[in-house]
Amino acid sequence: MSDPKTALVISAHAADFVWRSGGAIALHAAMGYQVTVACLSFGERGESARLWKEGKSLDEVKAIRRAEAEAAAEILGVHHLECFDLGDYPLHLEREDKYRLVDLIRKVQPRFMLSHSQYDPYNTDHMYMTQVALECRMIAQAWGHNPGEKVLGAPQLYLFEPHQTEQMGWKPDTFLDITPVWEKKRAAMECMNGQIHLWDYYTRVAQQRANHFKRNSGGQSGGRDCKYAEGFQSIFPRTVDEL
Repeated sequence: MSDPKTALVISAHAADFVWRSGGAIALHAAMGYQVTVACLSFGERGESARLWKEGKSLDEVKAIRRAEAEAAAEILGVHHLECFDLGDYPLHLEREDKYRLVDLIRKVQPRFMLSHSQYDPYNTDHMYMTQVALECRMIAQAWGHNPGEKVLGAPQLYLFEPHQTEQMGWKPDTFLDITPVWEKKRAAMECMNGQIHLWDYYTRVAQQRANHFKRNSGGQSGGRDCKYAEGFQSIFPRTVDEL
């Protein structure tokens, strides 16, 4: 029996994987991929303003954000949600935290990985996360790290769309049609009650990317129809049959 197809999403905060790659997760889960999500923090300090305004305590905020992430992951078909609970604003990983992520990467052996844009002056947790993702990918490939373990191959690292795209130097080179799983993504977004203001924002983003999908699949007159899509920027050269 062949090994299952796998993918790994590395998310700085509890909701990032939903807004930015929920469609890719649901679509590949439907294809039979086992998609693991590593959630490094719950976004409890910097991305839970509504909950703080309601007078919640830190433990309450974290518990709510965890429950939201778990509910969204279930809707999207996530195989495993790994919550590191390392805190945010700022997010910071010590060496042992990085090794924990390396261990997860080696365990999953992903065919592709997803994380944030490389530059984000509005949220430095995001660009720090991608720096760490690249570093841990490199360590996971090293034969001298925990010799005897199965080393990582060379999975693509796709960078999902940041919130203020024009300011981030993010240039998508891959568009994925998520129309068949859009209702799952929208339902997962609606689990994120601490950030209701983003539900319609990321719906509009998906519609805009659908326009780009159609144009780049053959032009507006001959392109494949698409209602919702996600965009990604690849770090390494691509040789693809799927994402």
